[in-house]
Amino acid sequence: MGLDQTATLTQAEMEARIVRYGDLRPCKTAFIDAHTPGSDQKENFTIIGGGVSESADQHVHITDTPGFNIGAAGQPPRCRNSLHSHRTAEVFFVLSGRWRFFWGRWGNAGEVVLEEGDIFNIPTGIFRGFENIGTDYGMIMAILGGDDAGGGVIWAPQVIEDAADHGLVLGENGKLYDTKKGQSLPDGIGPMPVLSDEALKAFPEPTTQDVVPNYVARFYDLVALSDRQPARVIGPDALLKDRPGFDVDFITCHSIDPAPYTLDQHEVLMVQKGHWRVTWEGGTTALAPGDTCAVPPGLSHSVTPAMTGDCAMYRVRSTDDPAGRTLNGPSAA
Repeated sequence: MGLDQTATLTQAEMEARIVRYGDLRPCKTAFIDAHTPGSDQKENFTIIGGGVSESADQHVHITDTPGFNIGAAGQPPRCRNSLHSHRTAEVFFVLSGRWRFFWGRWGNAGEVVLEEGDIFNIPTGIFRGFENIGTDYGMIMAILGGDDAGGGVIWAPQVIEDAADHGLVLGENGKLYDTKKGQSLPDGIGPMPVLSDEALKAFPEPTTQDVVPNYVARFYDLVALSDRQPARVIGPDALLKDRPGFDVDFITCHSIDPAPYTLDQHEVLMVQKGHWRVTWEGGTTALAPGDTCAVPPGLSHSVTPAMTGDCAMYRVRSTDDPAGRTLNGPSAA
């Protein structure tokens, strides 16, 4: 399935661009901490693009990318994702549950708790982790900048060391090897080097006060802002001013324009709440919470509420901006 510009799509062709929440296929061995106690029950999903998974077992639902990747993480209560950093943008919104995000070399520089619908545009270049602090299984949806999502994950040294104690070794080729299964590093491939103390100095340690006002948007604030028009969430002129390689809008049943429209760029619809209907030249379909729909450039389509009641959606559009940014402000155009 390509993502080239098109004028029409059949029903089957559009369905191939939709990943339903109920069809998501998890990977429980996606990253180096998959055996580490406290992190060994998490599930990772790659929805659009290969993301940054380190496991050959990871299923990719849609391989072609629109300039960014879409993924998700599902975790039971008290399950933690270990401290890591990315070279490009990483944005999360909470689909379900209650989550604590923390950051810094040891995870104690700052933290924020996110509820359902909240969105966090995590600054590039800091170590970050997160855990489900709710009482039920929770899911967070992720947007990663760039077609290749920055070429992988940078782990805090203690994560690599802890993983080795539980049988997982990350090769310098970015692939995982499970010594519990008799696997070992191939000839000529060494282990992923641990960052030196000097290299660690390049990773900022921002406080909660540094991060939250500029990188977090709350669901109910966005609902209020989208009373008559979509709320601009991430972008150079948005609430969270940034240029991570994509723009993010928040729409509700009160702010969506039902008229058909056509774009020159890729658009991904990510339903947070309620049910929506997408209609295009060739068919129509409904989207439910957790569904992801990739609309190609050049396709005339409309998005409307499919049922009465509250509904909310994050809408992601590709841009020509670089797929990364700095802690101190938007990246250059």
